[in-house]
Amino acid sequence: MPKFNKRHQANLDLLPEGPVSPAEAIKVLKAFKAPKFDQAVNVVANLGIDPKQADQALRGSISMPKGIGRSSRVVAFCNTDLAEKAVEAGAIEAGGEELVKKITDGWADFDVAIASPDMMRFVGRLGKVLGPKGLMPSPKAGTVTPDVITAVKEFAAGKQEYRNDDGGNIHIVVGRMSFAEGDLVENLQFFLETVERIRPAATKGLYVKKIVISGTMTPGVEIAL
Repeated sequence: MPKFNKRHQANLDLLPEGPVSPAEAIKVLKAFKAPKFDQAVNVVANLGIDPKQADQALRGSISMPKGIGRSSRVVAFCNTDLAEKAVEAGAIEAGGEELVKKITDGWADFDVAIASPDMMRFVGRLGKVLGPKGLMPSPKAGTVTPDVITAVKEFAAGKQEYRNDDGGNIHIVVGRMSFAEGDLVENLQFFLETVERIRPAATKGLYVKKIVISGTMTPGVEIAL
């Protein structure tokens, strides 16, 4: 039997016996004993998709209605005439071939990469660098777009990219533990609605198998489907 510290054991004792509503799940999270930092609130959805099938793979981006309590470090691959505006919109770096070279030389201190379509002929050289890190711009994720400035603003403000893993799971952050209960519930409901909306047409049988919400250092609370 694993041994837990006193805080974790106390939190386990607060877990409901079965799945609960989104609002009740947030109440349980708020009741847990907390560490001395503002935890992220994470949701994992286990879906009945076949990740090996291209027509069932899920990838996109999502902006929570109440935000997620943090910003992202964004770079923008764009023409010189847009670079200054991209920085004003929130990008930490912006440019074309010179930015590609900087990353080729080893710099990778960013969370999201945005690119205009015409820049992809240069950004494509970074596939072996950005691909394994999940940072390669993609039209499906909304990170390859003609409207670079709007994309930079959204992702810098906390818009998230999601992609299913090999087990058919999608993981997303829906806020911080310091958020008001109502704000966390609204973000969680928005995520649940998004999961239903992006259901692949090719998926057969049970689609949503299990959804669990947790803080960074709390047990998971299962949400009733």
